[in-house]
Amino acid sequence: VAAAAAEGVTRIRGAAELRVKESDRLAVMATALKRMGVRLQEYEDGIDIEGGPLQGAQMDSAGDHRCAMALCIAAGLAEGESLIRDCRNVDTSFPGFADHWNALGGRITTLS
Repeated sequence: VAAAAAEGVTRIRGAAELRVKESDRLAVMATALKRMGVRLQEYEDGIDIEGGPLQGAQMDSAGDHRCAMALCIAAGLAEGESLIRDCRNVDTSFPGFADHWNALGGRITTLS
């Protein structure tokens, strides 16, 4: 997310282990960032991300609590509204995340 908001191209390598966590985190984040208008190139062990403006989008966290929180931050940086699906596991690593995010001025609404 930081790379998407930065100027220039950020290259991340040696991150193949992110493909075998709760989700394929590289693929989940790449798909979501592309939906937000980010130019990027995905590799087996990493990703190149060209920074630029983010646009609100509909995204899926694939049930991965860390991807869900990262996508909330990306949505907060984006122009327009975003919808992030499958975020119910966020309390796994950060109980009260939605309350904290809302207190900082974000807006998380849970849909059933």
